Amino acid sequence: MIAYIFPGQGSQYPGMAKEFAEAYPSARARLQEADDLLNINLSRAMIEGPEEILRQTDYTQPAIFLHSMLALEFDEDREQAQAMAGHSLGEYTALCAAGALEFRDALKLVHLRGQLMAEAGRRKTGTMAAIIGMDADKLSAICEAIESELDTIVRPANFNSPGQIVISGTEQGVHEAMRRAKEGGVRIAKELSVSGAFHSPLMQYAADGLKEALASTEIVTPSVPVFSNVSAEPAEDAEEIRRLLVEQLTAPVRWEQSVKNMYDFGIREFVEFGPGKVLQGLVTRTLSNVKTSGVEKPKAVTA
Repeated sequence: MIAYIFPGQGSQYPGMAKEFAEAYPSARARLQEADDLLNINLSRAMIEGPEEILRQTDYTQPAIFLHSMLALEFDEDREQAQAMAGHSLGEYTALCAAGALEFRDALKLVHLRGQLMAEAGRRKTGTMAAIIGMDADKLSAICEAIESELDTIVRPANFNSPGQIVISGTEQGVHEAMRRAKEGGVRIAKELSVSGAFHSPLMQYAADGLKEALASTEIVTPSVPVFSNVSAEPAEDAEEIRRLLVEQLTAPVRWEQSVKNMYDFGIREFVEFGPGKVLQGLVTRTLSNVKTSGVEKPKAVTA
């Protein structure tokens, strides 16, 4: 059984989707449709850069979504998936690929999500850090102690794979957690270059704005199970999907558990659609006996 997986923020780069635009007139038309719908020059940012524009969250999120959808649409050799999942914004791509969201609705939502997250980051500044080599329970306990002692915010934000966790919160909270993690013998504690404390309570402004937009967006039952970041389980009911997408902004991404639950569901092959190979790496660090592959460019280009 096969699962399609879709990357999140951080996998973007200038030149993404360039080969699809050059190989397929319908891909160029899809890029133009996105430009017209969002009223920004997204396609130029994706294909030409500069990187500073592409790093802006309101460009980053629709860019990755669009690249992933092009990779899926133009992979003529793909086999039918029995499950799907996406990391953070990639969950919207998974829902669109599974037919729960229409393409134009999903594109508008991820663009709005990026705008709201950027604004939330301006309203309540924060940061994130990658902690490599620490047990999840131990790191969670460190975060809880800091919140209690210093009256600040720091939480696990991404449970990516065994021993790879991202924390999120105020600068004070994250820096103190990094210090305590290093004292506890962690191999790597590295602050990330981000515009806000994603997947933490500091994103509540974005969650409130997205809730309003999702309420007026049509969502139907996915054609295959889509594993939610928040619950690590499939969500089928439209209202449940809306609730989980809102909660996702302030709750941790449980990617490691999602991958394990997909394995228990019967998945033995994971195919990543979109820029980069981050999720393939996370899957192989989580499971040893599965196949992973990726579709980033047209087959004719990669052959």
